[in-house]
Amino acid sequence: MRRREFIGLMGGAAAAWPRAAIAQQPERVRRIGFLVNLTEDDPEAKARLAAFRQGLETAGWTDARNIRIDYRFAGGKADRVRDYVAELVASAPDVIVAHSSQVASQLKLATSTIPIVLVAVNDPVGQGLVASLARPGGNITGFTFVDFEMIGKCLELLKDMAPGVIRAGLMFHPDLAPYFHVYLREIGAIPARLAVEVTATPVRSASEIEAVIARLGPQGGLIVAPDPFTVVNRETIMQSVERHRLPAIYTLRQDVVEGALMSYGPDTSDIFRRAAAYVDRILKGARPDELPVQAPTKFELVINLKTAKTLGLEVPSTLSARADEVIE
Repeated sequence: MRRREFIGLMGGAAAAWPRAAIAQQPERVRRIGFLVNLTEDDPEAKARLAAFRQGLETAGWTDARNIRIDYRFAGGKADRVRDYVAELVASAPDVIVAHSSQVASQLKLATSTIPIVLVAVNDPVGQGLVASLARPGGNITGFTFVDFEMIGKCLELLKDMAPGVIRAGLMFHPDLAPYFHVYLREIGAIPARLAVEVTATPVRSASEIEAVIARLGPQGGLIVAPDPFTVVNRETIMQSVERHRLPAIYTLRQDVVEGALMSYGPDTSDIFRRAAAYVDRILKGARPDELPVQAPTKFELVINLKTAKTLGLEVPSTLSARADEVIE
C-alpha cells in the first residue's frame, strides 16, 4: 500500500470515530418526580402506580432504562408533603406528578418552571392551580377526579340501596379537601323524591371518626368523599360504619374489595394511565399550558353483596344490573 493511500485511509477512519462514538452513546435518562399522598404499602397506591408505569411503558419509557422515577409517599401528612415537595423541586426533575390537591397546592408555591402533571386532583380552577381547564396556563396541567355532580350521584345510589335513609353525612378532611364544602352548596336542591338531608361531617383525626358516624343515628347514611385522610383511614371508617350498621357509599373499588358496602367513582387506574401519556408528551417537548386539564372518562359502580346482607339490605335487581362489578 502506498504511503499516501495509507494516510488517507487512516484519516477517514479517524473522522468516522467521533460519529460512531456519538451513535453509541446511551440515551439520556429522563427524571420524573412522583409525590403520592398515600402510604407506600396501600394496595390502592400500588394499583395506581402500576397503571402509571404501564402507561409509560406503552409510550416507550422504562424505569431504570431511559427514565428514573423518584417516588415519595406522604400518607396524607402535611409535614411530609412540605418536606417531599422541597426535596423533589430541589432535585430539578424533568417533570413532577402531583397526586392530591394538597400536593398540587404546595408544588404550585414551590416552582413555576418545572412541569407538573396533576393526577386525581379536585377543582383545580377553584383552588387556583390552573387558569382554566381548556387553557391551564403556567407549568401545570393534568387530570381531575371528583366533581359536585358525582357527589349527587352517590347520594342517589345510596338511597337506592337503603331507601330508609333520611339523612346523610358527607365525610371529608376540611383542611385536605376544602372543596367539598363548595360541592355541597353546588348540589343545590336535592331531588324531592330522595327526601334526604345532606350535611357536611368533617373529620380531622382518626379519633373523631367514631363520634361523627354515631351522630348520624338511625336512618342515617354516609358518603365517604375521597381525600388522602379518608383513603388512609378507610379501615377505621369501615369498622365504625359496621358497628353502627350504617349504609355507606365510597368512591374507590378497593374500598368494596376490603369490605365496604358499595362505591361509585372514577376508574383510578385509568386516570393514572392517562397521566402517563401527558408525562410522555412533556418529555417529548410539549408544554403544560398546551395540554388541557381533563376529567375522568370511566366510572365504576361496585357492590359487596356480603356486606349488604350483614346490614340487612336487599340489593335491588335494578341496582345490581347497573353495577360494573358485584363482589360475592
